[in-house]
Amino acid sequence: MFPALFALILLGIPVAFSLTIVAAGAGLVAFGDVAFNQLYGSFYTASTNYILSAVPMFILMGALLERSGIAERLFRVMNMWLSRLPNGLALATIAMGAIFAAAAGVVGAVEVMIGMMAIPAMQKARYNNSLIAGTICAGGSLGTTIPPSVIAVMYASLAQMSVGKLLAGMMLPGLLMVALFLIYIVIHGMLNPIPPDLDEKPAEIILLGEKLRLTVVTLVPVFALILAVLGTILAGIASPTEAAAVGALGALLLCIINRRFSFGVLSESLSITVRITAMILLIVAAGTMFMGVFAANGGARLIRSFIETAGLGTTGMIVFFLLVVFVLGFVLDWTANILIVVPMFTPFIRSSGVDPVWFATMVLVVIQTGYLTPPMASSIFYLKSIAPPDMTYGQMCRGVLPFIGLQILTLLMIVMFPFLSTWLPDRIVGF
Repeated sequence: MFPALFALILLGIPVAFSLTIVAAGAGLVAFGDVAFNQLYGSFYTASTNYILSAVPMFILMGALLERSGIAERLFRVMNMWLSRLPNGLALATIAMGAIFAAAAGVVGAVEVMIGMMAIPAMQKARYNNSLIAGTICAGGSLGTTIPPSVIAVMYASLAQMSVGKLLAGMMLPGLLMVALFLIYIVIHGMLNPIPPDLDEKPAEIILLGEKLRLTVVTLVPVFALILAVLGTILAGIASPTEAAAVGALGALLLCIINRRFSFGVLSESLSITVRITAMILLIVAAGTMFMGVFAANGGARLIRSFIETAGLGTTGMIVFFLLVVFVLGFVLDWTANILIVVPMFTPFIRSSGVDPVWFATMVLVVIQTGYLTPPMASSIFYLKSIAPPDMTYGQMCRGVLPFIGLQILTLLMIVMFPFLSTWLPDRIVGF
C-alpha cells in the first residue's frame, strides 16, 4: 500500500485522492464488496469527530488576524525594541513569528504574513539573503510546536488523548526552540556585523513613553486573544472547539476595532477557511480510510512483528518511529503524515508505557524539522511564492540549515530531559 501511495503522489495526484484510491483498491482486493463497509465506517468516524471541528475556527482566526492590521503594527513594535541589537530585524521576525504562531496556530499563513513584511525591511538593511530566508522559514514554522496548534489538535484527536495536556506539553519545548533561534541570531550578528549604511537617514527617535504606549496598544489585544484561546483550554473551561470559536470571534473584533473590517474581508476570510478546511478534512477522512484498510490487512501485525524480530526495545522503537515520521515528511505534507503515523504508532506507544505527551511532542518537533528540510521543504515552497527574484533556492536551503540544527538540538534536549514536556501538563491542565 505504501509504495502505491508514494507512486501516486509522485505522479502528481493529490494526497487525499491518492489515499482514497489505494485504500479502496487494497480493500477490494482483500475483502471484496464488504470493503465498502470498512471504508464508509472510517469516513463516518472522521467526519463526525467533534474535536476536528476546531480546525475551521483556528483557520478562520488566522485568516482574520492576517487582515486585521495587527501583524504590521506588531512588526513595527518588535523592530522598535530590538533594532539596536545585533540582527535586530531578524530577532523581530522570530519574535513576531512566535507571537502569531500562538495567536493563529496555522503554519503557512504565519510564514507568508511575516515574510511579506520582513523581506523588504531586511533587504533594505542589507541582510544576507540566506539569513533572511532562514529566519522567515524558521519563524513561520513555529506554528507547529507553539500552542495552540492545528496540528496538535489533529494529533490529540487521532491519538485519543487530552488536547489540553498536549498543548501544555508543547509549551516549554516551543519556548526553548524560540530561545535557541534568538540566541543563534544574536551570535550570528555579533560575528558578522552589518556595516552601517552611510546614505541612510538616521532613525526616528521615539520617546520611552510613546514606545510603551505603542507596545501596550499592540500587544495587549494579541495576548488577550492568546489567553482567551489557550487559557480556557488549559484551565478546562472550554473544549478546543469552543476556545477556537472564541478566538475567531476575538479576531473578528480586532478587525472591527482596527477599522479593517468589511464584508469583502469577511467573505475572503470565510472563502480561505472553507478551502483549507475542506482540503484538511478530506485528507483526514482519506487517511482514516487508508489506515483502517492497512490495519485490517494485517499492517499492525506486520509492524509489531518487525519490531519484535529486530529486537529494537522501547528506545529503538521510538527512534524508528521518529525516523519514519521524518522520512514521510519528504513525501507527504504534515496533515497526511500525522494521519498515517499516529494511528499506526499509538497502540505500540501505549502498550510500551511511553508517556504519550512526551512522544507526541517529539513527533511534532520532527514534523517541524521536516517542514524546513530540503529538498521537499514546505517552508521553502511558501517562501518561494513571495520571495524577490534575487533570492535563490540555494540561498534558501543554506539559510534554513542552522535552524534545522537548532530544531534537532531541541529534540535531543526533550529526549534527555522528558520533564520539558511532561512537567507542565500535570501542573496546569484543568488546575
